[in-house]
Amino acid sequence: MESTTAVLAIGDNRFPFHRFEEMGPHIQEALETDRIEVTLTTDRDELVDLSGYDVVLDYLTDSTLEEAQREGLLSFVETGGGYFGLHCASDLTSTEPEDPDEVIDGRDEPFPELRELIGGHFLTHPEKSTYDVRVVDSHHPITASLPDLRVFDEAYVVDVDLEAVRVLARMDHPDHADMPVLWVRDHGDGRVCYCSVGHTVSTITDPDVGELLRRAVRWVATA
Repeated sequence: MESTTAVLAIGDNRFPFHRFEEMGPHIQEALETDRIEVTLTTDRDELVDLSGYDVVLDYLTDSTLEEAQREGLLSFVETGGGYFGLHCASDLTSTEPEDPDEVIDGRDEPFPELRELIGGHFLTHPEKSTYDVRVVDSHHPITASLPDLRVFDEAYVVDVDLEAVRVLARMDHPDHADMPVLWVRDHGDGRVCYCSVGHTVSTITDPDVGELLRRAVRWVATA
């Protein structure tokens, strides 16, 4: 009998978009089966000690972490834990604004350790639109027999270290055709998967997207 995969899904409610109180339950519902158990949190101190988990699912928009939080996450993956970055996880420059009248602020450069972990980072996105996600590598457990997807979502323009990652899917978008959407990499003894879709409820609740998410979690958990 297969053991249960314990997932810590972490996000925040600091911005009017990517609110984890809205998206978290949909992510949990998409992932949970009799062999995947999901804990939702907005407490970044949970990253300090991840010994009770097999996978961290990152849905943070502001990637600012205290040293102990960042080291806890990196050590977890380097020693064999799984990391699944979903959508806004690659936004390594946005920050919570000090001015309450502002929606978002930013830093000039992404945290280098987190950028290395993910294998790339978010640059910008056009307005939400409908676009296709094409599987370009079907010889991987995450994408084997997975159909191409059509989503209404934010199309992330990303800077990717193509020599350090294995791209599994790309977008077919009128303005940003052939941009990587889904990739994997090894990090120390652990596994990393990043997927740029996941802004909208309709995307997260799509059955084929749910299958992709579950496969990603199972794959990063089996390092």
